[in-house]
Amino acid sequence: LFKAKNIVYQLLNFRERSEKEIRDKLNTKGISGNIIGNCINYFKDLDLINDRQFAKKWINYRLNKPFGISRIRMELKQKGVKSDILEEELAHSQDNFDELSIVIELAQRRLEKYKNIDDQKARQRLYGYLTRRGFSGNSIRKTLTELFKNHDDNK
Repeated sequence: LFKAKNIVYQLLNFRERSEKEIRDKLNTKGISGNIIGNCINYFKDLDLINDRQFAKKWINYRLNKPFGISRIRMELKQKGVKSDILEEELAHSQDNFDELSIVIELAQRRLEKYKNIDDQKARQRLYGYLTRRGFSGNSIRKTLTELFKNHDDNK
């Protein structure tokens, strides 16, 4: 149990983690399931392992990067956060999240890198970039339509 607690302290010292992340790490270190359960409960009692708190902080961190909601949802699912907690925290965070303006700003910045290639290729690259960052197809299409309409007007 002492070894397991030390491992968890080291993990949590670096950044907050979900319960699943800690379980997986302890498993890879060869800690038995019984000790893992006791260790997780110990840290839950201290409120150092809290999936809701972890999800809230992860969402805020990723929205500030900026990443889209679908990318954040996927990351949290991979980290083992339960769907009900995930959706609840995403709903709270989406209240002050204006996806369209963020997509426009990102696309404008990224378009500078693509000024030496033709518009069709730039449009494809921007679409791929924004999709990988997890933004909705609707926001991306609106942005690209507007951006390339303005881009064509400036030529």
